[in-house]
Amino acid sequence: MDNWKRNVWILFASQFLVLGAMTMIMPFLPLYVQELGVEGESQISLWSGVIFGANFLTAFLFSPFWGRMADRHGRKLMLLRSGFGMAVVIILTGFATGPWSLLGLRLLNGVVSGFIPAAIALVATNTPKEHVGYALGTLNSGAVAGAICGPLFGGLMAETLGFRMIFNITGVVILLAAFVVLFLVKEETKPEPSAKKEKSNAIKDFKKVTVHSPMLSLMLVGFLVQFALLGMNPLIPLFVQQLTSGGNVALFAGIAASVMGIANMLASPKLGKVGDRKGSHHVLYYSLIGAAIFSIPQAFVQELWQLIVLRFLLGLCIGGLLPSVNSLVKTLSPAGMESRTYSFSNSAVYLGNLLGPVTGGAIVAVVGTRGLFLFAGIILLISVAYVKRRVLPILDRKQAIYEAKEITS
Repeated sequence: MDNWKRNVWILFASQFLVLGAMTMIMPFLPLYVQELGVEGESQISLWSGVIFGANFLTAFLFSPFWGRMADRHGRKLMLLRSGFGMAVVIILTGFATGPWSLLGLRLLNGVVSGFIPAAIALVATNTPKEHVGYALGTLNSGAVAGAICGPLFGGLMAETLGFRMIFNITGVVILLAAFVVLFLVKEETKPEPSAKKEKSNAIKDFKKVTVHSPMLSLMLVGFLVQFALLGMNPLIPLFVQQLTSGGNVALFAGIAASVMGIANMLASPKLGKVGDRKGSHHVLYYSLIGAAIFSIPQAFVQELWQLIVLRFLLGLCIGGLLPSVNSLVKTLSPAGMESRTYSFSNSAVYLGNLLGPVTGGAIVAVVGTRGLFLFAGIILLISVAYVKRRVLPILDRKQAIYEAKEITS
């Protein structure tokens, strides 16, 4: 097996372990906050929201720094730094003594995080250009599979083992993923010697990266996708509760969430292959159209099965969004700055992760849960128009120039 294929499948498994471990804690985070002494529904909700978002805040701030380190010292090293660092921090989280110590550890976890961006950068820079879309799509499906299974296993284990033990198990699983990377992943594309000597800062790097049009537009699209779609996810149980008259709300909410993830996992590698043949920018454009089309009708469903079908169809479209953005980011990255470019792109995604649920909660408070789907659809339609105007024409010209050079050579 070629080394790039070997790396893809090893990191597929590693991302499954890391995302599965990280999402194990999500179902019971508010209950853990309560166990740490926080009382009252409003206080528990406030602390849970702040603690949940803290990880994304510091990840957003530190991602450019770790990207610069990756370009200087190697992407595999950043994978190991993140894997071993998160393992230690999450094990310590199981020993938190109160909400403030839990908040501090979540902030620290965001500082040392970056396993997924580092894996994307390593695969993108060590995969032949004609296979990058497929490789990144496969990598994405591993992360999504972990995100689907994590909450399920976390919920089951919390019932029998207790909340604190889950953090210990999570840390050990991430530690296992780090050792898998240490012994099995091979990084062939090493940093340029000039990158190690280069004096730079985040502002200079950002200017150098975004001068390559339409890089800034792609980062904005990544932000909008996460902002629109992640804003819906935490509030799906409330909508499921409205659609079901009886019990089993948690079960049905889990089904509604998991079908979207399963569809995403199935579609990502196939859409990645289409992107390799036809252009990832076209996959991004049509996937955005599909995501908008299947988001808006969710506001009008009357039965649970209708919601589940639409969530599955939405998941198929989501499989072509961020992997396509990541593939295009690799194509447009300046030589020797691939990891820094991905770090800025991922900072935009982290910002969407941070602001999406907050905005979604505010929208539900004002117009109700159904209005959230309309809002998401509008944001996605704006993204469609933006991509059509600011991304497709530029990348079509660049693709035509590249193909003409290939023919003449």
